[in-house]
Amino acid sequence: MTEALIGFLAIFGLALLRFPLAFSMGLVGLVGIGVTRGWVPAFSSIAQVVYETGFAYTLSVIPLFILMGNFVARAGLAHELFHAAYTFIGHRRGGLAHATIAACAGFGAICGSSIATAATMSKVAYPSMKKLGYSDALSTGVIAAGGTLGIMIPPSTIMVIYGIITETHIGEMFVAGILPGLVAVLMLCLAVVFVTWRDPEAGPPAERRNWHERLLALRSIWAVALLFALVIGGIYGGVFTATEGAGVGAAGAFLFALARRTLTPKVLSEILVESARTTAMLFTILIGAMIFTNFINFTSMPTDLRDWVVGIAPSPIVVILLMMAIYLALGMVMEELAIVLLTIPVFFPIVTGLGFDPVWFGILIITVVEIGMISPPVGLNLFVINSLLKDVKLGTIYKGVWPFVIADVIRLGVLIAVPGLALWLPQLMRG
Repeated sequence: MTEALIGFLAIFGLALLRFPLAFSMGLVGLVGIGVTRGWVPAFSSIAQVVYETGFAYTLSVIPLFILMGNFVARAGLAHELFHAAYTFIGHRRGGLAHATIAACAGFGAICGSSIATAATMSKVAYPSMKKLGYSDALSTGVIAAGGTLGIMIPPSTIMVIYGIITETHIGEMFVAGILPGLVAVLMLCLAVVFVTWRDPEAGPPAERRNWHERLLALRSIWAVALLFALVIGGIYGGVFTATEGAGVGAAGAFLFALARRTLTPKVLSEILVESARTTAMLFTILIGAMIFTNFINFTSMPTDLRDWVVGIAPSPIVVILLMMAIYLALGMVMEELAIVLLTIPVFFPIVTGLGFDPVWFGILIITVVEIGMISPPVGLNLFVINSLLKDVKLGTIYKGVWPFVIADVIRLGVLIAVPGLALWLPQLMRG
């Protein structure tokens, strides 16, 4: 127990010194194993982790989904998704905000990244809302919150990382995220309704579009719907695995972008380089996390902590509530991926030991990560939007995002109270 606590403190200390997270976890894990088990086992463990991670078939899903998202993003799909949603609901009060949420959900379904979704929609949705007279608080708040849908609605890189670390079926994680993703869309829309009810001037209605314009807008997004149905439907139906689905999705996105004539040699090169860079970053972080996880597993911390938590908690569900409270608190001051990688080795054995479904717990983790990405003062999506929209003050973004944070906390409570929202589709998938 003591060794593990020292390890965590060492990582936090290195983080304060701006040392990269991946190397912090790898270094602390190496030293920890070396001190407790010997240096030969330590270096052998690192070599094994690097080799197995680099050659793991299941991990190929990461670069493939990243590649799929980059192809789709460059094809100009985000503009068309927003336009389609805008033609249907833009005439309502707060309609453009609702359209932004719908577009974020659609883009997130084929992107898998919260940051990419928020950054893209900042360029697509904000100018339209600004032109119509929407308040900066509502505009930036809804973009930041909508961006988080990129990691809940499958495919999701965070889901893949969780599945790999915990050895949870990635296909089941993807399927489990569908209904909670729809609940997330509903809760964010209700938050928009609340904001515009309090201040109608924050989200004035736009011009009503006729059905001819709406049908034309729908025609432009058929390929997205087809791509999502092909990937997720194929995984759910057992036609192919999550890794095979990623390959199908990447190939489909490539053909989609090619058909639109958006793939010049320069653009293709940029997509491949960007995908490779993102993949390398995630793999480095993952390797560091797995080295640190091995160190934690060598200590008595998981067992000791489980016994302590079980001893003070009157029921297993209280344990889950305590964990979620810890995640929410950490999400306000730490980067979300770091939180997941540092806490999973400790919390996951406790959760499984209490008999909870790892898929359900994974969805809860994704939800608190979403909340952390928009929680001041260290919400990553907030800083992404602030860097892209330089005329909007960070304080304004903080003010605008709070109704959506509250909506997400309520959603977390619903998912805890009704596990079936996350488990119904995976159970059908299992047969």
